[in-house]
Amino acid sequence: QVQLAESGGGLVQAGGSLRLSCAASGSTFSRNAMGWFRQAPGKEREFVAAVTWNGRTTYYADSVKGRFTISRDNAKSVLYLQMNSLKPEDTAIYYCAADKRSWTVPGSSASTFGSWGQGTQVTVSS
Repeated sequence: QVQLAESGGGLVQAGGSLRLSCAASGSTFSRNAMGWFRQAPGKEREFVAAVTWNGRTTYYADSVKGRFTISRDNAKSVLYLQMNSLKPEDTAIYYCAADKRSWTVPGSSASTFGSWGQGTQVTVSS
């Protein structure tokens, strides 16, 4: 099982940018699809973005499409989320997660992800 640790969160004004990183330890990182989820206060955890094991295909929630970019560096075992044009409604705790399965196309359901980081807070002020 892979261990995950997010970083890069913080406070930013609306319209600004942040880049989140997720460092992975364990030998399976390069085999698994990876995803980002977020959870705002009083709301359920929601899918943000995902990327296939080889980084070639990406998936996004409609709410972030065109503003966020997910990428990965398998040589460094790091997952990224570049967030541009941030809005106050992007405020949440952001989690990275590893798909339970190897060599598969990721879904958008949290139930298909088996390893989670501790989360990093992103706050966007208006």
